[in-house]
Amino acid sequence: MAELHIYDIIRRPVITEKSTLIAELENKYVFEVAGKANKIQIKEAVEEIFDLDGQVVKVNTMVMPAKRGRRGRNAYIRSRQWKKAVVTLEEGVTIELFNV
Repeated sequence: MAELHIYDIIRRPVITEKSTLIAELENKYVFEVAGKANKIQIKEAVEEIFDLDGQVVKVNTMVMPAKRGRRGRNAYIRSRQWKKAVVTLEEGVTIELFNV
C-alpha cells in the first residue's frame, strides 16, 4: 500500500455555518480528508501543514454518505461519499485560515 502524502490526506477545509460556529466556540476545525486516511495520519498532517507542534488534542472522523436523487423512476447520485474529520485544538490555539 502506498503511503499518503500530507497534502493528499487533507483535501480541503469545510466552511459552513456550523463549522465556523464550532471553530469559534469549541476550537474545533472541520476538514474533508482522504477516505483511506486514519486519525493518526490526519493529526500528523494538520500539525505539519498548519505548523502546530503537538497542539492537536483530538480527531473525530465520519464518513458522509452519498446523496441520492430521483427524477421520475430514475435514481442518480447527486454528490459522492466523502470522509470528514473534526480536529480539536488546545485552548488558545487557532488556525489562521479560518479567521478570514
